[in-house]
Amino acid sequence: MKNFTPLAALYQQLLNLSRYVEGLAPLALRLYLAPVLLQAGYNKLSHFEDTVAWFANPDWGLGLPMPAFMAALAAGTEFFGAILLLLGLATRLIAIPLMVTMLVAAFTVHWPNGWLAIADGSSWLANERVLEAGDKLAKAKDILQEHGNYDWLTSSGNLVVLNNGIEFAITYFIMLLALFALGGGRYTSLDYVIAKRFGIK
Repeated sequence: MKNFTPLAALYQQLLNLSRYVEGLAPLALRLYLAPVLLQAGYNKLSHFEDTVAWFANPDWGLGLPMPAFMAALAAGTEFFGAILLLLGLATRLIAIPLMVTMLVAAFTVHWPNGWLAIADGSSWLANERVLEAGDKLAKAKDILQEHGNYDWLTSSGNLVVLNNGIEFAITYFIMLLALFALGGGRYTSLDYVIAKRFGIK
């Protein structure tokens, strides 16, 4: 057992050193999520009447009660929440309504489409809708190859079918859940600076 003592000491030293970079993971999560949420909130705010109509309509929209209030709540949470995440300010607090927003989006908007965000018929998560999308995409490619400049149309990337499943919303939820648990991050957030300044643990 004595032979393991230097190894244990080395391992402990490495763990101690890792604490200096433990703020990088929350920072990476915040920097990834902030522009996504900022864009989503901005889109809702800049087309607010359309957003309210979509929230209100039970036929082609969400059919939610108090659509203007709900639209303002969702847009404001995403837009201002993104700014707070970027700063690392009130990270755990803002993560809560953002997680709720992601769950509402996942189960009211994306749930009927299954898991996949992009239709991929080779995935084990592909549902009937995704499998049908493969046939439609193949037909669209045939038409474009015959009647369009296919090389130019695909020069920015492959043509795909947006399935709009819950994949992204749930991924963002998990990232926000991690931020709720970790906080804004050591050295990299205003939360850390404020806590250190006022001796909050």
